[in-house]
Amino acid sequence: MKNISTEALVKAMVNDVPVVDVRESFEYNEGHIPTAKNIPLSELELRYSEVAPETYIICRSGARSQRAVDFLATKGIPTTNVLGGTQAWDGCLVKEE
Repeated sequence: MKNISTEALVKAMVNDVPVVDVRESFEYNEGHIPTAKNIPLSELELRYSEVAPETYIICRSGARSQRAVDFLATKGIPTTNVLGGTQAWDGCLVKEE
């Protein structure tokens, strides 16, 4: 399994890499990293086909994203876990209204 720091994710995002936030919708709406798509972990089993290979997976602290990466690997979808999640994110978070 691959892991990446939030600092390395910032550099990767220059190339428009896909990012999926697996927190619940209410958490995502309170603040998420720019460009991240929300697919809650609770819905991932039904929506995993929406995740492209080589997507970066993020949550609040890195625990749920780790579980999501493990699950996606069983479906043959290679992804990367973002260590520390949005708690470690140094940049601005986008809030949904």
